[in-house]
Amino acid sequence: MQLYNLEFTEEEIREAARANRLLSMEIEFSRACNFRCAYCYVADKSGGSDELSRDEIRDVILQAKDLGARKIIILGGEPSIYPHLAEMLRFLGRQGLEIEMFTNGTGIDPELAAVLAEERVRVVLKLNSRDEAVQDRLAGRQGAYAIMTEALAILREAGYPSNDLFLAISTVICRQNIDELPAMWQWLRREGIEPYFEIITPQANALENSWLMVDATELKELFERLAAIDREQFGRHWEPQPPLVGNRCMRHQVSCVVTATGDVMPCVGVTIPLGNIRREPLASILGNSEVISNLKNYRETIKGECHDCSKAAECYGCRGAAYQLTGDYLASDPTCWRNVSGGKS
Repeated sequence: MQLYNLEFTEEEIREAARANRLLSMEIEFSRACNFRCAYCYVADKSGGSDELSRDEIRDVILQAKDLGARKIIILGGEPSIYPHLAEMLRFLGRQGLEIEMFTNGTGIDPELAAVLAEERVRVVLKLNSRDEAVQDRLAGRQGAYAIMTEALAILREAGYPSNDLFLAISTVICRQNIDELPAMWQWLRREGIEPYFEIITPQANALENSWLMVDATELKELFERLAAIDREQFGRHWEPQPPLVGNRCMRHQVSCVVTATGDVMPCVGVTIPLGNIRREPLASILGNSEVISNLKNYRETIKGECHDCSKAAECYGCRGAAYQLTGDYLASDPTCWRNVSGGKS
């Protein structure tokens, strides 16, 4: 099975965790966004005057590089409408860092697509449905499907996807799209586009929109069906395991998030500020954090069904779901179907 971020091997992750080093860092350039996605982890998408300056962003990226990070993952807000995006992409490129960017496609025009291709940015488009009405509803904006379709066409013109230009589609699994996801998975595989399908982390907007939710049994059935499609049609073999389809999240071993205001968090789901890069170096924040230490030592610290699960040696569930639903980032993952069945399935 592949691991979170796809490129890092299990041995690289173990070595980085032992040495208290990073392999990647996720960062928000701004929280400003023109969509209002029903499942978004960011409650306030207006941006603000207290957001990091370009100099502050560059500085924390260099700090992450000094800690061993090879990859920077740009989150949002919506990065493609950030006014200094091209400048920051070129800075990352000059540092020899791999770049991945999650985007709703709004700002992707031929000029930006050329920069993305030049810097070999791994582009992840957020498309939750091939049904226009469903996509627009989930994005909270009429015309969202059209924006995404145009962005995809522009990226294709720029050479995506290819061996050098990685393209993925990020999709949250919800009640409105679950029936179409097997066909969507097959379409993406045939197009050479990597599917990033994941269970919704129940936080912020998603907590207010219970109509999105899918129960654990349905999730298990979907994961197993997608695994069968990959095995039988595409020669890819992986074991179904939440929260990511065909992938395994080990981000807490080798990554962190820096928000648009400088707070450092374990991930977008474990919304515990560990410190702020305006007041303390990144290495000090991570090195002195009890939360980070507990997450790295998950085999000893995680509780309940997740601790006793037959997959405990290689999985810690979704720490974000555990934190958002129980208030304890070390609690058993309430959204995992293995917990529903006692860790046996």
